Amino acid sequence: MSLADWHKWEWVKSHRPNRQEIGDLFAVADRDLEQCRDPGLHPDWRLAIAYNAALQCATAALAAAGYRVAHEAYHYRTVQSLELTIGWPREEIDALDTLRGRRHMVEYRRADIVSEAEANEAVELAHRLRQDVAAWLAAEHPDLLPK
Repeated sequence: MSLADWHKWEWVKSHRPNRQEIGDLFAVADRDLEQCRDPGLHPDWRLAIAYNAALQCATAALAAAGYRVAHEAYHYRTVQSLELTIGWPREEIDALDTLRGRRHMVEYRRADIVSEAEANEAVELAHRLRQDVAAWLAAEHPDLLPK
């Protein structure tokens, strides 16, 4: 499977990225990565903020690859696209997808469900993704790397 297949199935649309767009996505991710490290925040919110940072990084990778998610299942497809963009390991993608589900629970259904350890793991996962997307951009799309 490839992003070209996803395009054919209308899961993604062609997109022309630019350095400003990628920079803006990284700026949101960096802000969120800084905020989610605050030990005074409730673990539910730390997880949700870390997830948002990761989502911005995945969105940046997909944009740099020349695509954006077309319609439904935006978060799911953005997370899953990491295998096709930066070649992220399946176990990392699965962990991020689990984080996506936990974030959904925190945002819409229940409170006080995230432990400190789980929040810390979410922060570290988002941080690893930020590093990996930046390294991939430097290698594959240096013209899009934020200054």
